[in-house]
Amino acid sequence: MSGLNLDDFATLIERPDSGVRRDAEERRERIGPRPGSLGRLDELGEWLAAAQGAVPVKPVERARLLVFAGDHGVAELGVSGGPAGVGAVELVRAALAGESSAAILARRLGAGLRVVDMSLDCDPDGLPEDVTRHRVRRGSGRIDIEDALTAEEAEAAFRAGMAVADEEADSGTDLVVLGDLSVGGTTAAGTLIAALCGTDASVVTGRGGAGIDDLAWMRKCAAIRDALRRARPVLGDQLELLAASGGADLAAITGFLLQSAVRRTPVILDGVVSAACALVAQRVAFRAPDWWLAGQASGDPAQAKALDRMALNPLLDHGVTVGEGTGALLALPLVQAAAALAAELPERT
Repeated sequence: MSGLNLDDFATLIERPDSGVRRDAEERRERIGPRPGSLGRLDELGEWLAAAQGAVPVKPVERARLLVFAGDHGVAELGVSGGPAGVGAVELVRAALAGESSAAILARRLGAGLRVVDMSLDCDPDGLPEDVTRHRVRRGSGRIDIEDALTAEEAEAAFRAGMAVADEEADSGTDLVVLGDLSVGGTTAAGTLIAALCGTDASVVTGRGGAGIDDLAWMRKCAAIRDALRRARPVLGDQLELLAASGGADLAAITGFLLQSAVRRTPVILDGVVSAACALVAQRVAFRAPDWWLAGQASGDPAQAKALDRMALNPLLDHGVTVGEGTGALLALPLVQAAAALAAELPERT
């Protein structure tokens, strides 16, 4: 992979400011109600202060729901609840029209919405240019029998994710709610998590965002098993792993997460796809997870395994599997509340 050295991220990514976090903890001792009585809101406020490098913490006012979209060739096997080829693009159109669950919540919560098409299986002319300008290819390879991407495509997608992270940081986004939108993406995510955690396909095979019956679950389990045979030999190179068993959307999310950590932009993760990409990113730079929150537990076994490996404790446990960042959006008010309380509660006299 010419010109892109992933080892640089381990040097570039620093942890949120520990000195500022101590200052935030000390300030918390001086304000009411008593320390600990606000539960995880105290922890969130201190984490935000460290991420922002400021005490008192600044309010979260420019949150963005960022959704990476792509289609996966493995969906041809009937491993998903949605139809291969057309399901994801229709969901993208609904999000852009403000009619999806994530779009409605984002609007109500005051978060901007951005959709980034990395590899939808459709003609790009049918979507706005600002959605498709980072697209790498149409669809992806069937990961049970072939690579999802070429080496060049994997690097291009990874770099696109980095570019999106820079665009968001430069525009003043102060918190990203990360979502994904695909058909077949949870199969790729399960493969990545099983490979990185050294476990079997059956342990990580969930029912997906749309829900699948027992026969589809068995097909999905078999697809992950076959994809694992191709993933394990390239575990030492994260870009090769994303090319073999991920997809353009997953490669872009991984690049986005790492560059967001470089740019000190906090991110709320959603479901199993963002968890899988985060796990790949952790392999690249072990400090990177300090910049992320797990928004919710979706009930997917692969997500639970990935979050446990990264020591990320979900803020909510409502079993939301619809995707698009919907579950993570539900955690946004908690983060905003933590920031408001940490900033505005007066110190005791």
